[in-house]
Amino acid sequence: MSPTALQVWFHRHYAALGFVGASSHSGRRTFVAKLAKKIVEAGGSLRDVQELAGHASLTTTQRFIQGSNDAKRRVMGLI
Repeated sequence: MSPTALQVWFHRHYAALGFVGASSHSGRRTFVAKLAKKIVEAGGSLRDVQELAGHASLTTTQRFIQGSNDAKRRVMGLI
């Protein structure tokens, strides 16, 4: 299946399920974001997220994740 055919496949199934704004890439984005939040609990790093996402550059991975001011405050309280 070509990348375009796969994209169309996702679009049709998401539309049939009534998902508005979903794309073939949105599931990947959700996976990478959740992975980034959990990787430290598993003893890993953002480099591990990069490798699991198949990104050649950590810069690409960073586009998928968001920082959290609450998490920054909590971690500073632990130091």
